[in-house]
Amino acid sequence: FPESDDSFGQTSIGAYKLATMIKVSDELLNDSVFDVQAYIVKEFARRISTKEEEAFFVGDGAGKPVGIFNATGGGEVGVTTTTANITFDDVMDLFYSLKAPYRKNAKWILNDSTVKALRKLKDSNGNYIWQPSVSVGVPDMILNRPYYTSTFAPEVAAGATPLAFGDFSYYWIVGRKPVTVRTLLEKFVLYDQIGYLAFEFLDGKLVRNEAIKVIQMADAGK
Repeated sequence: FPESDDSFGQTSIGAYKLATMIKVSDELLNDSVFDVQAYIVKEFARRISTKEEEAFFVGDGAGKPVGIFNATGGGEVGVTTTTANITFDDVMDLFYSLKAPYRKNAKWILNDSTVKALRKLKDSNGNYIWQPSVSVGVPDMILNRPYYTSTFAPEVAAGATPLAFGDFSYYWIVGRKPVTVRTLLEKFVLYDQIGYLAFEFLDGKLVRNEAIKVIQMADAGK
């Protein structure tokens, strides 16, 4: 058996508190037409999922998880563009900057504006380089790998990292405590209102940085 230089290390997963509150008037609670309970559940889910998505993508670790697009602790830079515009060659280079074992389960994450920029790219004959899927039920892909969009993914700009590609199973999300809802009956009684508080404890961290690669746009002036 040959000797190995493999070693084990430690990664700390913390617990950050995410909280939100809704105040509802007593009149609205007694309204038999409007389903207040369903609205509160839906609104809490929307608020919490939005803040989670933001933290997991662009969180800086200051009172929140470190996101995959963060310069420190996020995905590794796979490609640095030579101009302020992204090209399909840059996308191709990013694809192959990721090691082959990670490409098997890899996906793309980008902003809608970046999708639009890539769709507008044309070859020397004026044909669009990115051809969308023409089969029913088959989603559009980039280099045969699925992509997902997020409003929190950075847009194409000087010095930004607008595109990530990798195996996101290496981004670990740990929930220390599930979403808890509390009813505040007395705090807003003078205003004839009842408060509802929802909170959770969680953290997210990319435990293997090489599993996700990002494009680094050239700085302004280049």
